[in-house]
Amino acid sequence: MILGVGSMLMGDDAAGPLICERMAGRSSAVVIDAGTVPENYIGPIRRAAPDVLLVVDAVDFGGVVGRIRLFEPGEICAFAFGTHALSLHLFLQELGRERPLDVRLIGIQPGPRELGGSVSSAVQKTIELLAAAMETLFQPSVQP
Repeated sequence: MILGVGSMLMGDDAAGPLICERMAGRSSAVVIDAGTVPENYIGPIRRAAPDVLLVVDAVDFGGVVGRIRLFEPGEICAFAFGTHALSLHLFLQELGRERPLDVRLIGIQPGPRELGGSVSSAVQKTIELLAAAMETLFQPSVQP
């Protein structure tokens, strides 16, 4: 399952939802755009019972704008996720209460995250590259 998190109204914070928009109908994985309220999707995620949950979000880890970093579950609480109603760490903790879930966070280093701002060219390029890689990785199965 791929879960995009972020705000379409906040410039580079839109990275997660834009990945979901790009992946819609092009993936064998379940794709959910959770916007800024991933906690609203705890029930659907539990019902789908994925083996792996890939969360895509803009994460300020001090890197070059557009850089991608893969986070392990234990690293998630060390970074601020300011546009979400519930912290991503608490959200993932709640998800794991009923059964173990392999979670990975794909963080994209944002630049400007201002209300009404547009996505920077560096993050837009990263979104395109990451979505293309994920499309290849999660190709829909072809039925004869």
